[in-house]
Amino acid sequence: MKKNPIVYQLGPSAIPGVLVVGILWLVQWAQHLFPYPLYRWGVLPQNLSGFKGIFFMPFIHDKQDLHHLINNSIAFFFLSTLLVYAYREVFLKVYLWSWLLCGSLLWFFAEDFGRFHIGISGVIYSLFSFLFVSGILRAYFPLQALSLLVVFLYGSLIWGIFPINQYISWEGHLAGFIAGLILAFAYRKVGPTRPKYTYEIEKEMGIEPPDWEKEWNEAIPENSHSDTPIHTVKIRYDYIPNPPTSPGGGTDVSTPQSPEPKQADHHP
Repeated sequence: MKKNPIVYQLGPSAIPGVLVVGILWLVQWAQHLFPYPLYRWGVLPQNLSGFKGIFFMPFIHDKQDLHHLINNSIAFFFLSTLLVYAYREVFLKVYLWSWLLCGSLLWFFAEDFGRFHIGISGVIYSLFSFLFVSGILRAYFPLQALSLLVVFLYGSLIWGIFPINQYISWEGHLAGFIAGLILAFAYRKVGPTRPKYTYEIEKEMGIEPPDWEKEWNEAIPENSHSDTPIHTVKIRYDYIPNPPTSPGGGTDVSTPQSPEPKQADHHP
């Protein structure tokens, strides 16, 4: 039985997402087993004790908010699979830099209200903005279609970068979104690109396209060009009306009588 190439490639592309999501649920399970407050391993902006959260923040979620973890797991799995499938050459770099840039921007620029920022939402925003912007920058139709798909499914994420809800880390979302933009521009020339046409490659190599008109003119012998002017022939058409109809119903056709020839005078 012939394998579907799309399914065959999507299968391995989902492995990194499955592994990360599995770790998220293991950490969530550990929070219910042990009384230690894991949220303290999140990011505490502009505080040295919260600097370690840059590395551990994405693994930790609210122990009481299972709905948030479910939504993040689905979004991360989907976006991660698309990232590995379309950008196989750079997906690991995008993973790691999204992780570090999101936490670093959050730690440096967010205000310290004494609250820890936790969750993988920032990384999700980074993957979202990377997939969207990278497809546009590369001007390659399959990647542009992927950008439209991401916007169609997760376009509403854009509202998360605004301070609408005080219980949501909009600073983390904004930091992740900016991190994805930076990575999209940084890796715009790495990975899949639009295939070039032959004339584009020749132009980059400095090869001028052939001048077919010039070659055609040079191939024609000089004596084939005649200086004799071309005379036009005028054709004249005379209109002859239909002959009149006789009273009897027939056509009255009269043949004009030609004049009798005159006899020549003979002189003796």
